[in-house]
Amino acid sequence: MSDTPTRFDTKIAVLLREDLETWQRLNVTAFLVSGLGSTIPEVIGEPYEDADDVRYLPMFRQPVLVFEGAKETLTAAHARVLSRSLPRAVFTSDLFATGNDRDNRAAVRAVGTGELDLVGLAVYGPRNAVDKVLKGARMHP
Repeated sequence: MSDTPTRFDTKIAVLLREDLETWQRLNVTAFLVSGLGSTIPEVIGEPYEDADDVRYLPMFRQPVLVFEGAKETLTAAHARVLSRSLPRAVFTSDLFATGNDRDNRAAVRAVGTGELDLVGLAVYGPRNAVDKVLKGARMHP
């Protein structure tokens, strides 16, 4: 096995609005990446197994990079991800008031694309394209 770190041609990234509470950041990140993992099979690695042969679920095959930015940064990133047709997931402020998948989907469906109050965005794609989507965002501290 090589000691050289793997450099992926693709990137998984989450962009969070900078004014979220800590619990919201964690919740939004978990929800957003679940969308990528459930629809893009190539992002998922092999199952894990420990030395006692206990099996564990597979996870992403590459790191998930988390960024933050102002509301305007998120709005601009959303427009760029749409223009590039990259796989994406959104989390709006309305979802903090719902408690199930049906109501979550209804809350997003009720608002036009340009009016979504975005608090989080996940994106997957070629490194350069994802970097362009995230322009103006900074790595999460």
